[in-house]
Amino acid sequence: MAPQRFHEQFDHFQRSMPDIPLAMGPDDDAHFLYEKGVVLARDGEEALAVEDAVRTHFTDTQGLVPDHVRRAGPETNRTGVTRIRVGDPAQGDDVVPHALRALREAEGRRGRRLVRRNHVVHIAPVNACPGDEPVPAPRSEPANPAAQEGLHDPDTAVGVLVIDTGLTHDYRSYPLLAHTVGDPQVTETGSDGVLRQYVGHGTFIAGIVASVAPNTDVTVRGTLNDVGAMLESEFGAKLFEAVDQAGWPDIISLSAGTSTGSGEGLIGLEAFMRELREQRTLLVAAAGNNGSDTPFWPAAYASLPEYADSVLSVGALRGDGESAACFSNHGPWVHVYAPGERLTSALTGFDTPVPYVYQHSTYDTCRFGSTYACTCRYPRHTGVLSEARESTAAKPDQVMFDGLAHWSGTSFATPAVAGLVAAHMTAHKECDPRVARAQLLGSVTESAEVRGDRVPALRPPTWRPVSVVIPAQPV
Repeated sequence: MAPQRFHEQFDHFQRSMPDIPLAMGPDDDAHFLYEKGVVLARDGEEALAVEDAVRTHFTDTQGLVPDHVRRAGPETNRTGVTRIRVGDPAQGDDVVPHALRALREAEGRRGRRLVRRNHVVHIAPVNACPGDEPVPAPRSEPANPAAQEGLHDPDTAVGVLVIDTGLTHDYRSYPLLAHTVGDPQVTETGSDGVLRQYVGHGTFIAGIVASVAPNTDVTVRGTLNDVGAMLESEFGAKLFEAVDQAGWPDIISLSAGTSTGSGEGLIGLEAFMRELREQRTLLVAAAGNNGSDTPFWPAAYASLPEYADSVLSVGALRGDGESAACFSNHGPWVHVYAPGERLTSALTGFDTPVPYVYQHSTYDTCRFGSTYACTCRYPRHTGVLSEARESTAAKPDQVMFDGLAHWSGTSFATPAVAGLVAAHMTAHKECDPRVARAQLLGSVTESAEVRGDRVPALRPPTWRPVSVVIPAQPV
């Protein structure tokens, strides 16, 4: 991600999470955010070892203060991790890097990491904020992917759990969501009546699943209702809470995650991932929107042998489906790519139009270096949209949502693939989603170009390509 955009992401989350002091990864370009002044360690003996080692290191090192080192949460919990405060985030530079260094020798002896940052896990729409999208779709334009023909059978419907922002209050006015239930979006608009950022994200995803796989029962949890972000230390517990409510589903569609400084997985999700491995549930996870080959967790668990059959990682294709979208993460840890640029689904229902104001700057050039007319540069809005969806000369960057919208990101390629797995289960009367995953990937004959390589691509039958403009190369 371009440094400027990463700073915008940091500023956005810090404003949205004012009670949690945040810091950026090393060199400001590591594509992750974390809680300032706090580290995570596994419960029990390891947490005690971390606390003692950090306190000793801070005592012996000039300029560091050991007085703040203490437990900052329960000693034991279902996630198996403990928060340890290592400094006062209001005073001076962040001391988390010093705390990590304090454990290097002990980690070398044990052969594994004992302490980690407390990362911010987030849904990360394209470019990490909705400054360019979502945008209203013409009222005459159908969903994209369009609704797949098929019946809903309560006895054989595939259960899909969407971990996201919840559902807008009028979602049932969108016919495709007739078999969708879940948590309501807690706060949809601000005091000014304008739609809050990330509102509608979960509704949009549910619409994509239902379009691709009509024989599904979709449940949308509002786990990430608060600005689409949560600390790693809390996220694992919330995932457990989500599956406890109605049991483990066939498929979990998850569009949230984060990179890590170490390139290793999230310690706060270890317990959940171990339990997932013992279930029959398939986790379909977004590869992230940093335009990077850096692993994005939990999607990157797909590259680990012990999770190879229980996690399916999904990257995004650009509008024409021929190659990766500029924002899509990529690399050998990404299993498959699916359309993820300018998809069309329900953002809200249809009962009352809702205004949305663009808060962030837009770009004249792609922040990831792509040359096609990508979502970094288009659509751009410099005024209020008219009823014909054309930009006017009016001052505010405001649009009105009254149903369908265009939106881009690996967030939306993910439910497209989750829907394809569910549709495969129905078509082949396959009850095991992990078997369906293997069969589906084994039958892939289509491919797309990603950074010069050909990679497997899944394109829903009802998906329509969107033309992209590629400037002519100089002769």
